[in-house]
Amino acid sequence: MNPKKYTMLLGVVFLIFLIFSYIENKLFFNVIGESFQNQPLAIAIIFIHNVLVISLILVGMTFYVNLVVNFLKEEKTKYGKYIVLEHPKIFAAIFTLLIIFLSIFRECIIVYGTVALEVLPSILLISAPVGILEGYGIYLTIKKTLSRNITMKDLMFIYGIFLVAAILEVSFINFLIKILV
Repeated sequence: MNPKKYTMLLGVVFLIFLIFSYIENKLFFNVIGESFQNQPLAIAIIFIHNVLVISLILVGMTFYVNLVVNFLKEEKTKYGKYIVLEHPKIFAAIFTLLIIFLSIFRECIIVYGTVALEVLPSILLISAPVGILEGYGIYLTIKKTLSRNITMKDLMFIYGIFLVAAILEVSFINFLIKILV
């Protein structure tokens, strides 16, 4: 297939996935509370949600790479069009931190109705192991995609990270529920 047509098709697929992710996100946050009664179900729901999120990031980054490579002309400036592609580790780290902090703020808003600064340290401490695992998975996905060397083996490893993170997350939440009740 023509690289430009492939890029446009990838953009349309990314847009469709964004719409589906919005719907999935609404359903996820409506169902997740009740699902903790059944641990395997909660693990499956969180894992599927995380796989959809990481897949959306993968499609979005692939679209970005193809868009830059196939549509933008070479820049004659100090910082050319490939700055993100030339420094995937830095971009991946910044993007990962942004995603993690936004998800922590969202978790705080879901639980408390607002960003409660007095409980943020507790939330950070409790969610640190899961956040580190998920952050590493996000970082790997972005870095490998921007470097244009992601393989099926890498993808399976990344999905494995998110399976372990889902198990850990459900375990921590059930532990906290038992302590608080």
